[in-house]
Amino acid sequence: MRVGILPIGHVDVAVLTGLAEKLPRIFPNTKCIVLDEQVSLGAEYFDKKRRQYRSNAILTTIQSFAAKHTSLHRVLGVVDADLFVPELNFVFGEACCPGNAALISLWRLKPEFYGEAPDIELFSARTLKEAVHELGHTLGLRHCPSPSCVMYFSNSIRDTDRKQSLFCDQCYLHVTITCSRLE
Repeated sequence: MRVGILPIGHVDVAVLTGLAEKLPRIFPNTKCIVLDEQVSLGAEYFDKKRRQYRSNAILTTIQSFAAKHTSLHRVLGVVDADLFVPELNFVFGEACCPGNAALISLWRLKPEFYGEAPDIELFSARTLKEAVHELGHTLGLRHCPSPSCVMYFSNSIRDTDRKQSLFCDQCYLHVTITCSRLE
């Protein structure tokens, strides 16, 4: 599977390259590249009342980008802004399930958001888990009932911290089969 990592607005390059290095260790036969292109985090995505960005609108832009870049099997957008969907207060990310586009937000993955001291290891672990989770959705995986599986739904940051960055056996079997069909 070929994954392009697309910055949405300003995103720390170290975060993007870290994902590009770590994702192939989790997904079989996967290559990740940080794309040179960037999508602007424009005012059209911002909801003034909520003071958050519309996740679904950004995801639609990523879908359009992916449709034009057919050499990539998946495009993962990464944004450092607070996201929401209408039925939830916030989201850590969103994806087309199944599909070729996914999006993660770094905003609520930072320990500082919760009044804690910066912790790059914790932040990196959370970022990887959310990226794996959303890319799992693009492969057709739904939420898993196993709390340790990366596909478990994170209702809070505690859920994200409790789960692993890996798939349970059942979810990994699905990932392996689906990724093999992409080659």
